[in-house]
Amino acid sequence: MTPRDGSDVPANPWSDLERPPLAEAGLRRSLVREGGLWSSLEVVPRTGSTNTDLVQRASAGPVAEGTVLVAEEQSAARGRLDRSWSAPPRSGLFFSVLLKPGEHEVPVARWGWLPLLTGVAVASALSSAAGVDTALKWPNDVLLTVEGEERKAGGILLERAGADGVVIGVGLNVSLRADELPVPTAGSLTLAGAKVFDREPVLRAVLRSLERWYVEWCAAEGDPALSRLQEAYAAGCATLGRRVRAILPGDRELIGEAVAVDGDGRLVIATEAGGREAVGAGDIVHLRPA
Repeated sequence: MTPRDGSDVPANPWSDLERPPLAEAGLRRSLVREGGLWSSLEVVPRTGSTNTDLVQRASAGPVAEGTVLVAEEQSAARGRLDRSWSAPPRSGLFFSVLLKPGEHEVPVARWGWLPLLTGVAVASALSSAAGVDTALKWPNDVLLTVEGEERKAGGILLERAGADGVVIGVGLNVSLRADELPVPTAGSLTLAGAKVFDREPVLRAVLRSLERWYVEWCAAEGDPALSRLQEAYAAGCATLGRRVRAILPGDRELIGEAVAVDGDGRLVIATEAGGREAVGAGDIVHLRPA
């Protein structure tokens, strides 16, 4: 790992005692077990994007479902619509997992629920493990309450990997201070007053929660109602009941009230013209009450 000042002296991962490195061996012992979802776990000091790396691995040859790749720092992290973002080394959790719903007979039409499932898993894990108030913004943002305001502290990115798999990337701000935030509207566990912001127990909680939700969803063949995923997402979604602006593909814009998430994971908006429209892709802006 190269120091951030560009010198040739290798950086010491223990140089910042407030942000110690993750213990790969300990994480592997606690998460990788026979009969469990997680088949392997690797922590790398730095990479461009864990999602890109894992997609490339899956494209190059057989990779087992449940492979987890974690980076202490990402130099080319991506969000939706290829937006880039960055964070100081070891200030957050940056990881990707390979899942293969096709091997569990989940119809491809239901794979669109996976980002929402991951959001439910992350939010519930943070609430229980870190003691923070969480909410979800459709379709893939994790919100925390900072100084009485909802702030984005995490994002989720899904990419196809082969015929039967997907790679899901999660980025979560853990110890970022106010002066380190990429934008003023961002947040972190530290700024939200978390009881726990040691990254290892948080990562364990998130992966265990993701495993539980994914296994139940697969057992229901991806049915969001039978697996209770649709109910859980609606209960934790801050977008529902809000007046929103949806910026849709083709630069089309839609304003109205978000009233439901349908069986396909689409956001249903009651428009100002009196109709209803289901949105499957787009940017959603929460508007203040008129």
